[in-house]
Amino acid sequence: MTRNFALGGLLRLRRLEQDEAAGGLAAANAGTRESAAREAAARSLLSETTATPGSLGAMHGIAAARASSRSMVAELSAVTAERRRRAEEAQEEYSAARKNTLSLEKLAFRHSETEAQLELQAEQIVLDELAGTAWQRAATQHGAEEHAR
Repeated sequence: MTRNFALGGLLRLRRLEQDEAAGGLAAANAGTRESAAREAAARSLLSETTATPGSLGAMHGIAAARASSRSMVAELSAVTAERRRRAEEAQEEYSAARKNTLSLEKLAFRHSETEAQLELQAEQIVLDELAGTAWQRAATQHGAEEHAR
């Protein structure tokens, strides 16, 4: 009978932690992509504006709108930078969780290999005993037949 891996519960916990870290990394990467796309769209919109003012008031309005747009782009840029930082932290957390899981998975693999080897050895011992008993029985029968002649 094979023994259970003694650290099986810890391995399950590490796998759950790894899955959680992977989810956090996926969310952080999605947030970074979304923020970068919004920033790119705002920059594109800002660069495409080619209004020609018809009056001084219109020119002041365009200037105010462009200043507001630049401010919005600067804020979006800051948000994107923060999300990239969070994504890097999430990547580090995932890498650490994966490292912890991987070391336990290696131990579990070695354990299962050892258990399989022990099982094969036990099976070989039984087969050797059966073969030896059969040989002994055949030798005894052959000797009895020789003696009976």
